Amino acid sequence: MAEFKASLAGAAPAPNLDAPLAALWWAAKGNWDAAHKLVQDESSADAAWVHAYLHRVEGDLGNAGYWYHRADKPVVTGPLETEWDQMASALLGGGRS
Repeated sequence: MAEFKASLAGAAPAPNLDAPLAALWWAAKGNWDAAHKLVQDESSADAAWVHAYLHRVEGDLGNAGYWYHRADKPVVTGPLETEWDQMASALLGGGRS
């Protein structure tokens, strides 16, 4: 996790990251569009989970709820930063769903 967070100082995510993690990277950098493009057409539960988070960031809670359902995850209402940390940790640790 520390290495992933340290990589945020760079200009682009590591090329070996899968789409959900790369999207979280771009989200942390404040580039919602780049993050959304990475997960919008992905069919995995992990991509749906990140997609839900991105719509929460955007303030589109209805759309976020749809994507949480697609990811089979509960709707999150806590701080965005906490959710980002939890998602990144789960995705980096192989806690795939």
